Amino acid sequence: MVSIPHLLVHDRQDNVGVVVVEGVEAGNELFVVVTEDNSDFKITTKHDIPIGHKVALTDFSEGDTVIKYGVDIGRIVQDTKKGEHIHTHNLKTKRW
Repeated sequence: MVSIPHLLVHDRQDNVGVVVVEGVEAGNELFVVVTEDNSDFKITTKHDIPIGHKVALTDFSEGDTVIKYGVDIGRIVQDTKKGEHIHTHNLKTKRW
């Protein structure tokens, strides 16, 4: 039986994944697929997370760089734990 992914990670070096299903709630165990090599793993969420939003794959400290699609997309502005929601409340661009 093939499992449907809940979270996609595009590159092995990414430290966030993107929710690809509706209804992710705190405490859910998500099936994660890494599209670069088709590997998979599971992660438990700490918050309700909307589709299209990011999940931390590791613990972050303020100032850490977030990598998505193998690219630096910004910096963490407050400590964030593995499984927590990452969005505009804790991620800011480095452009300004």
